[in-house]
Amino acid sequence: MRVLIVNTSERTGGAAVAANRLMEALNNNGVKAKMLVRDKETDHLTVAGLPSSWRQQWNFLWERFVIWLHLHFRREHLFEVDMANAGTDITNLPEFQEADVIHLHWINQGMLSLKGIRKILTSGKPVVWTMHDIWPATAVCHYSRGCEQYLSQCDQCPLLPGDSLARQVWRRKVQMLNGQRLTYVCCSEWLAGEAKKSALLKDQRIVSIPNAIDTRLYRPQDKKQARQTLDLPTDRRIILFVSQRVTDPRKGISYFVDAVSRLVQQHPEMKDNTGVAILGGHAEEVASQLALPSYPLGYVSDPSRIVNVYNAADVFVLPSLEDNLPNTIMEAMACGVPCVGFHVGGIPEMITHQVNGYVAKERDAADLAQGIRYVLAEADYETLSRDCLHQVAQKYSQQSVASRYIEEYQNSMTPKMLKR
Repeated sequence: MRVLIVNTSERTGGAAVAANRLMEALNNNGVKAKMLVRDKETDHLTVAGLPSSWRQQWNFLWERFVIWLHLHFRREHLFEVDMANAGTDITNLPEFQEADVIHLHWINQGMLSLKGIRKILTSGKPVVWTMHDIWPATAVCHYSRGCEQYLSQCDQCPLLPGDSLARQVWRRKVQMLNGQRLTYVCCSEWLAGEAKKSALLKDQRIVSIPNAIDTRLYRPQDKKQARQTLDLPTDRRIILFVSQRVTDPRKGISYFVDAVSRLVQQHPEMKDNTGVAILGGHAEEVASQLALPSYPLGYVSDPSRIVNVYNAADVFVLPSLEDNLPNTIMEAMACGVPCVGFHVGGIPEMITHQVNGYVAKERDAADLAQGIRYVLAEADYETLSRDCLHQVAQKYSQQSVASRYIEEYQNSMTPKMLKR
């Protein structure tokens, strides 16, 4: 069986990380999987880039320009919506022609257009689409922020006040899916539940399969050595915060800052025995706001260094306000690091409350602080850590995830198309 995984980026962003891990998991379990990306960053033979063309940049710029017009020349929300009005036709590429199954992932910002997706759907090849956010089930947004218009029909999008673009894109998506059946895979039960409510996907197959992780790379290592490698103190407990862009409001940095402040007020001794490591872009901007000694590590792309960062930590905190199945929590748990997060999205499916971490009440900085305190000072840390590893082995191993995807591929293929 040959599977073509389609994603905008090869390595940048959570969807790219998940797509790469799935490709590796499939190839390790008897499937010939390749990736097709717009932004190729390595020389890996299993990853193909779109043919070099000025049109790729034009597709991206044209979509942003149209959205900018609909935003009445404001930059706010410019990168929070996508309309897929421009993209590359991939159906004539050899990678597409050779594939038995087309597996779409995050294909926005000029990678594929709605017209191009329609052409893929009518090609006769079975299509599986992994949802890394809710965009495939709405008109233009990636996170609904409490808006429920997609339950019936997107119309006046809160991100595009007083504008009809959402209504137009919704109609185009309805036309795109007309008469077509495909399988949507959600990385969390939460997202699957939201997708099943969408009027757009009412006749489609929707299942939940988590992302995979390579436990040969993400695994527990010597904490002291990891800290020495990163020039982090070895005589303090380390609280870790990670985000591709630390200042992204959706990742809840304001609640994290508040929680750390509360911890110091309640336990002043923490100033002498605890610090905060921050991994991600704009880390320096946040470090000065924290009430504990802080160590901004900046943006890191080297996987081995990222593994060191997780292993250097005593607790990982991700107070996302809206999230699917964060790779960062999975990575931390695979390294045996207990996690603390809000009860939102797929986070409660990953963290079992007071078993391998702490699930705090949504948008409650006081409970978030209590969760950090619970992991660092109240719980049996070794038991938490052991349960983290057990959770990852049971749910997120390559073999477990690959076997579930292979079953979906086989279900979507006719006997004639199935190559033995």
